[in-house]
Amino acid sequence: MSMPKGSNAQVPTTALRVELGWRSGPGVPDADASALLLVAGKVRSDSDFVFYNQPVHSSEAVRYEGKREAGGRVTDTLLVDLARVEPSIETVVLAASADGGTFAAVPDLYIEVRDAERDTVAARFESAGATVETAFVLGEFYRRQGAWKFRAVGQGYGSGLAGLATDYGITVDEPQHAAPAPAAPVVPPVTAPPVTSAPPPPPPSAPPAAPVRLTKVTLTKAAPSVSLTKQGGTSGALRVNLNWEVHKQFTGWGSKLGRAIATHADLDLDLCALYELSDGSKGVVQALGNAFGDLHRPPYIHLDGDDRTGAVTSGENLTVNLDHTQAFRRVLVFVTIYQGARSFADLHATVTLQPQHGAPVDFSLDECTVPSTVCALALITNTGSDLVVRREARYLVPERGVSPQRTVDRAYGWGMNWTPGRK
Repeated sequence: MSMPKGSNAQVPTTALRVELGWRSGPGVPDADASALLLVAGKVRSDSDFVFYNQPVHSSEAVRYEGKREAGGRVTDTLLVDLARVEPSIETVVLAASADGGTFAAVPDLYIEVRDAERDTVAARFESAGATVETAFVLGEFYRRQGAWKFRAVGQGYGSGLAGLATDYGITVDEPQHAAPAPAAPVVPPVTAPPVTSAPPPPPPSAPPAAPVRLTKVTLTKAAPSVSLTKQGGTSGALRVNLNWEVHKQFTGWGSKLGRAIATHADLDLDLCALYELSDGSKGVVQALGNAFGDLHRPPYIHLDGDDRTGAVTSGENLTVNLDHTQAFRRVLVFVTIYQGARSFADLHATVTLQPQHGAPVDFSLDECTVPSTVCALALITNTGSDLVVRREARYLVPERGVSPQRTVDRAYGWGMNWTPGRK
């Protein structure tokens, strides 16, 4: 049974799954769950804000788990462990923000609190009557006489996630338009005062903390995927860059593998992409065999060149033409060691996906702990209504006599026929 607005209910001090849900359909905006941990009605710092770009609180009491879609409904979930909430925190605000419209166009919006272990409903609030709101505080957990309670709030905002976050003390990084410089005032000449010794300058103040960025997306193990559709990045060119740094000497993997990583001059990594188009055709874009692809004809993917330095300004680059998004079913970006090393061990790499329109998406590769010569980096999937990037960061170990390309094909079920190739 749904709670009326303003009512409260006691909840167990345990791990709770907070589910934001709504009915999907044509023209329905996406929505995102978030949480703010408050002391006296404000956050202590920007780190007390948990959302899709900052998915885990430092206390690990609140974690953003992400979206699921099934049976015509979408859910976005937070995991809140009230037993781990710091004693100074008085309130955990549970919010929702709409992307691409207002909540008037989001049908059957609700928030539900479930005991994560027993999977029983502890509280539920169905929000109705929205008009121009683009963000809502749907509910909150608050302490009362040593116990935790949930309150159904239903307070709307017309300023989106940024406005809601700012209201609770979050510093949001948003583009600012410079105001025109005021005209210089006309100052009449005055007699100079006598020269006196100037007081010592005040000590420099600590630099302000970096503001929360609602646009930049960093993928992690805890939050491995992001919607390019939601970020507005479904047209123009999507540039995929891999840059890396290696130690000049490495003697890991014992005597069998000996020296695993060579010098910058010797190491040659190849950025590649397996693609499957909506018409069922499949293929690979790679330097091997000069299969550099084409940006304006199928497969609408082009490998820019073959770099051996790993420099941030160049590295390996691959471009995807998102003006032909409907032509794609899935694209798997991966990297192989062509020469100069026998493993990715001691390789420190960063992957950046930069849409022409929308927020950049980046992530780091984990340290390699297996004798791998091929790593799946990112999987781009077109679901028909959404274009999703998923961080893979998956090191694979080819069997004897099996190429790295065939190894990644088998791991992801591409089903292609492979023949030897050269650069």
